[in-house]
Amino acid sequence: MSALPERSRLVQQHLDAGGVHTEIRVLPDSARTAAEAAAAIGCDVAAIANSLVFLADGSPVLVMTSGGHRADLAALALGIGARAVTMAPASLVRDATGQAIGGVAPVGHPAPLRTYIDESLSAHEEIWAAAGHPHTVRSPRFSTSHTAPSSPSPDPNGLQSDSHVAAVMEMQKSPDDWRESSGLIRAPPRT
Repeated sequence: MSALPERSRLVQQHLDAGGVHTEIRVLPDSARTAAEAAAAIGCDVAAIANSLVFLADGSPVLVMTSGGHRADLAALALGIGARAVTMAPASLVRDATGQAIGGVAPVGHPAPLRTYIDESLSAHEEIWAAAGHPHTVRSPRFSTSHTAPSSPSPDPNGLQSDSHVAAVMEMQKSPDDWRESSGLIRAPPRT
């Protein structure tokens, strides 16, 4: 683990503390975008889990989207009960996660963030998420056998939220937890 960047070591420590055993992979080139990450890993861009930080009524929230989707801010606001949702500026992303844009992991933050997950990620047997640095990734899985230390309550909009994100991607899922698309995350129009 010592060859990992400092922020990735912190992500690994959070995962280990949550009972999640996974390997963080160091990529030779930056994977700041879903397209760059997919090319470096050799997977479909839709299997990349982007960890995006938004401000919901002034409070940071983390939304994990498929690399093939874009967040609909108005629908996201409605779905999470916020009056307004905007993209967080880079300085706030760094403050809230301890990580730079392009390397934000779903875990390893200074304090828990309310987290929402794009339900379409469950369609992939293997997905890839940043691991605290633009050159590191890990492959969290939607497990049916692992129970997270703090189980989430299903969100009525078909997304999962969890204030304790130590093992956010390894939470036990039942088929009822992944409903039809809520519209909070939308696929881009086909051209």
